[in-house]
Amino acid sequence: MFSYLSPEQRVPSDHPLRAIRFLTDTILTQLSQVFSGMYAKFGRRSIPPEKLLRALLLQVLYTVRSERMLIEQLEYNMLFRWFVGLNLDEPVWDVTVFTKNRKRLLEADVAKQFFQLVVEQAQSMDLMSDEHFTVDGTLFEACASLKSFQKKGGGEQTPPDDPGNATVDFHGEKRSNQTHESTTDPDALLAKKGRAKRPSSASAGMC
Repeated sequence: MFSYLSPEQRVPSDHPLRAIRFLTDTILTQLSQVFSGMYAKFGRRSIPPEKLLRALLLQVLYTVRSERMLIEQLEYNMLFRWFVGLNLDEPVWDVTVFTKNRKRLLEADVAKQFFQLVVEQAQSMDLMSDEHFTVDGTLFEACASLKSFQKKGGGEQTPPDDPGNATVDFHGEKRSNQTHESTTDPDALLAKKGRAKRPSSASAGMC
């Protein structure tokens, strides 16, 4: 069977990986002298470092669980092949060879230089700022549980039936951040899932 369409033609023009591929190639061009130095000292690797770095980037972007699964994807995933730079009829590397080359790349600090250039590129495009940051509060976890919230100035408490996971009955008790505090995380606050609902979870306080 013959195909007159290349992987480049099959990838949609508005696919997000196109922009990432362009930025990645710009950085890899800056590292060309580093790659040339590696070749001069060690000889040409069985896997070109440019393709190896693109493959590792795909593993991160698509949360591929292992390098073995990544190599398997490169066998039949046309999008992955295009991004890495493999032709449709080009053989994929053995996973053991891939792992060895990846270790050599890390030992040569090439991956570190690559991500340093990524940061510099993001800064030049005004995508980073040292003045502020935005976070999703749901990603913060407090070192406290609902059981750790006790009345402020309540004095001595009844010894727990289980020191590791005591049984606590909150039925009929009104609790708020003004009257209760955590004994394990003073910065933790009681949070509500809705305006008309009682405190149902603990969250980390932020300045």
